[in-house]
Amino acid sequence: MPSPEFDVIFARTPEERRAVQALRYDVFVTELGGDGPMIDHVNGLEKDQFDPFNMYLMLLDRTRGDDISQQLVGAYRLMDQSGATRAGGFYSAKEFDLTPLTSVPIKLLELGRSCLHIEYRGGTAMYHLWSALARYVFEQRIDILFGVASFQGTDSKQLEAPLRLLHDRHLAPEDLRPIAQDPSIVPLDQQGGQIDRKSAMTQIPALIKAYLRLGGYIGQGAYLDHAFNTTDVCLVLDVAQISEKQRKLYLMKRT
Repeated sequence: MPSPEFDVIFARTPEERRAVQALRYDVFVTELGGDGPMIDHVNGLEKDQFDPFNMYLMLLDRTRGDDISQQLVGAYRLMDQSGATRAGGFYSAKEFDLTPLTSVPIKLLELGRSCLHIEYRGGTAMYHLWSALARYVFEQRIDILFGVASFQGTDSKQLEAPLRLLHDRHLAPEDLRPIAQDPSIVPLDQQGGQIDRKSAMTQIPALIKAYLRLGGYIGQGAYLDHAFNTTDVCLVLDVAQISEKQRKLYLMKRT
């Protein structure tokens, strides 16, 4: 198998958007068992009512043929405030009260539906997506990045330790703290017994850990998304808090 030749572009055409939805179907529906009212099982497309109002970063491996649907190996969905206004709100508002973010004059960008083809996980693919995202964020002078990130499953007992760890160490400041809507769970306080922090860290998905390394926070509580069989936290990242070292890392051109 040849070494990947990565390229990141924004989706421009309906066909490219459908390719993103097809990749999402493979990951979120076929692989993880998700479902929803607008998912197109006949054509293998994972979509929802927010899709028409978003932008899409597409990670391509140019060695996979001439067709973009073949080349597509990763994607990110981005919604700015203009898109949210046209959509009637941000996707995350279905699960979290975003008032602390939306009630002040700051420039927001919602991130979601991050996914990679199964053959490209654990390598540099996500780095290339994040580098392109970083360039866009700094060019557009975004103040706050936010969005939901998921634990697989909705067993609150099983997820108590990692959720408590996140709330103990990474809870967002009150003025930036989304609050989970019902159905939700809130981790027990310290009186619920000590947790094995090392074990709890192993349960936290890699995407959440990556945001935390950049200085990100989580909102209060976690939303139970039974349709997608996930437990969702709301991640919040103040772009001004990203270290100079991290800025240089993700803005560096890598071939």
